Amino acid sequence: MLDELRNKARELLEKGAVKVVIGYSEGSDKNVRPIFIRNTDGIDRLIYDERCVQNLSVYLLKPEVKALGKPVIIATIPVMQTINQLSAEYQISEDAVMVLGISKDGKILDLPDLKSMRSYISELQPELTKEDIEGLEKIERLSSEERWNFWQEKFSSCIKCYACRAACPLCYCSRCTVECNQPQWIDVPSHQLGNFEWHVMRAMHLAGRCVNCGDCFRACPLDIPLNLLTKIIMRDIEKNFGKNVNTENAPVYPLSTYNVEDKENFIK
Repeated sequence: MLDELRNKARELLEKGAVKVVIGYSEGSDKNVRPIFIRNTDGIDRLIYDERCVQNLSVYLLKPEVKALGKPVIIATIPVMQTINQLSAEYQISEDAVMVLGISKDGKILDLPDLKSMRSYISELQPELTKEDIEGLEKIERLSSEERWNFWQEKFSSCIKCYACRAACPLCYCSRCTVECNQPQWIDVPSHQLGNFEWHVMRAMHLAGRCVNCGDCFRACPLDIPLNLLTKIIMRDIEKNFGKNVNTENAPVYPLSTYNVEDKENFIK
């Protein structure tokens, strides 16, 4: 599989179909880091194994990466789902990126354009790991008061480093709400109210958009289970609206759409 991946990436560079390959390479201490390959000499540094979980689509909107030219990106299912969402939100044009898609069972997919990618992921929804399911079930067994106390305890350790925002490929606003000071919507200091406002606001902004890549949790230096917060909201959306991730090429997701027939029994 790795040889096939490298050969396809090499071929795209040699033909001039792309200017840069965005993928994974070996880092320090057996960690994996992103790599940006601009010529075929670097192809042998490209790797792919079970450690390669970072959502590389976070780099697609970076000015310094866009300046490199048209990319091809090593795309797992969450990466493809993110690219679809970015396309639906008019952040990526149809011909601006190519994908070297990788299926759940580790096979290279033949996806010549975003239309074919969209067709492949159209029936796929974000999958929960065993740990995710156990965490969600534990939280959902709590009473409202216990759940409130659980999140207050978790958020109390937040230092407002915004690593979760930096890691999330769908947190791409040029100016975040937390940086607005006229008016100031969210307090800057790290304290109980400000932390709660920040994390709930961010989770609401991702409602119906999150692809469950888990990068927010992996990036958090204090291991706050931010991924579980968005998953809980995704479950509520699926229960009340019938969909928890966008599979269409349209900027439509539940909390941005009003329908007079929407149920209101969940508002308490």
